[in-house]
Order: sequence, then C-alpha cells, then structure tokens
Amino acid sequence: MKRKSLLIVGCGDLGVRVGTALLDEGWAVHGVRRDTDALPAGLTAHRADYSIPGGLNQLRGLCPDTVLATLNPSDRTLAGYLSGFVEGARNLLDALGDHRPARVLFASSTRVFAESRGGWVDETSPLSVDDERALAIIEAEQLLRDSAHAVSVVRFAGIYGHPGGHLLARIARGELSPAVPGRWSNRIHRQDCAGFLCHLLRAAMTGGALAPVYIGVDDCPALQHEVETWLARELGVDAGEQMADLRGDDAVGKRCRNLLLRASGYQLQFPDFRSGYRSVVAGAALDGKNRFHLDICPLGQCCHLYAGPRGIGLVEEPCHHLIDHGKVAEIGQ
Repeated sequence: MKRKSLLIVGCGDLGVRVGTALLDEGWAVHGVRRDTDALPAGLTAHRADYSIPGGLNQLRGLCPDTVLATLNPSDRTLAGYLSGFVEGARNLLDALGDHRPARVLFASSTRVFAESRGGWVDETSPLSVDDERALAIIEAEQLLRDSAHAVSVVRFAGIYGHPGGHLLARIARGELSPAVPGRWSNRIHRQDCAGFLCHLLRAAMTGGALAPVYIGVDDCPALQHEVETWLARELGVDAGEQMADLRGDDAVGKRCRNLLLRASGYQLQFPDFRSGYRSVVAGAALDGKNRFHLDICPLGQCCHLYAGPRGIGLVEEPCHHLIDHGKVAEIGQ
C-alpha cells in the first residue's frame, strides 16, 4: 500500500513536531528549509530557500498527498515579510504546478485581524487594513485560497511551550508587564499546534470536510498581566504590588474564539495558560548544577532559574552556545 505523504515547507520546530508525529504513523515526510542539518532522521530533507524567486523549483514533480506551509518572515522589515510570506506562497504554488494535493495547510497568524479594542474575534471577523506586515500575511493567505488547490488557513496566536522562552526569563528577573493599560493575550501550546495540524491532515486524507479558516488558540484568552503574575507565583518570584481589579473592561488587543477548532473534534491538551505553563516549567531541563535553562540573550548571557535549598532564584552568566539569530518566528498577537 502506498504511504501517505506530506511536504512541509519551512520545516522548523512546528514542522518537525508534525513531521515526526506522522512519521511514527507510517507517513512519508519531506522537510524543506535552508539548513537541513537540524532535521531529524526519517524526514527526507530538501535544502531550499522559499523566500527567493524560484526557490522551490527543485520540488516540482514531488506530488505529495498533503502540504503544510509554515512560513516565516526573512527578517522583521516589511520587505522580510513580503519575501517570507508572499514570495514563499508564490513559490509553493509554482512548485506544485498542476498537482493537486488532498489539502494544503497554511500556518498563519491572528495578527491579521483588525480588532484592537479588546473585542472578540472568530474566523469571519474583519481583517487589518493598515498593518503592513499583517497585509503581507493576508496576501499570502489569499494567494493560496484563490488558487485551484484545497486550502485551509490556520491562524495561530502566541505559540509557546519552549522551556527557553523569553517570557519565563523576563518573569524570573521580576520584569512584569504593567496591569494598566490591560492587554488581552491569546496563546496555544506548541504541542497543540502540532496536534491540531496533524488532526487536520489526517482528516484530509480520509475525506473529511475541512473549513477554509481556523483560529488556533486555547479556550481562555487572558490579560497579559494576569498571566505574568500567575507565572511569577509559580516561579517563586516577587511580583510586587498587584492590581485588585483585572476585569479587562478597558483592555486593548483582541480575544480569539476557537469555535471551529473545537467543532473539528480536536481535543486540546492544554486548554488554558495555567495547564500549559505548568507543563513548561515542569519540563525545564535541570542541568548538573540544579538550574533550569530558560533563555539565551543576544549578548551571550544565559538566564537560569537556580533550584536550590532556599528555593528558586535567577542566575545570569556568560555562555558559549551557538545561536542562529537569523530565524524570526511570527507567533501572532
């Protein structure tokens, strides 16, 4: 029997998680990225740059059953967004040619939504008309959706779950976002990102009906200050004086609903930030000196949480890690 196949364009952390999960189920998985040395064994590696014209020409004739595009901006400039998202989408369509996969999934961002005054958004909510970088992502979405392919866009917000995340290191230093003005935040654990994408890919291969757009978030939008004060307590960090009223009546940002994610039958592993961040903190790797390695800053300082007999404290010290600063992740808002 022919193996099901998946092409992942922009195969970073999320792509690797999806790819390895489906490899374990017997799928044939192809991963495309500039540096293929980081791809795990079992994935068929394709060294290519999707952000330059003709960058995916080598994939012509591959004919995968399904495609997952997890594109990123080349850098944080508008030109970087255009090359990463718009040129990447064009190159993918050129590479597919006349081949029609069962489904093309595009990992997008909740940044595309126009809402900024704390209101609720769903898959049908108005999109931004004045955020140039959001417009680049929207253009890439539209290129794919206007094509002859069966396309589903998944707009993710605040992907988290890495023990080395910048937020945990900042909280460990006692640096919290202000309570006022309040800002709504939305997020999804990276295990649920990968789990939901795998769920959709399996459905596509069994003839399931997929929606054109999904919002990839957990069940509980939360005020950012609430998240950070909770994390500070979990880490044993003095959060200072807290605001008594965190209702968010005047908070800015947006609150994202995940109605279609839930309607798809996918069950979130981490339905709120508390369950997700407890897993992150518990999963932080202890090294030989009883430290949780949390973060690497651009100046070569490692931030650790020291787990000692007197509790948890922050240690900053020089490090010798090799860091690829060229990777820019778009995680939504």
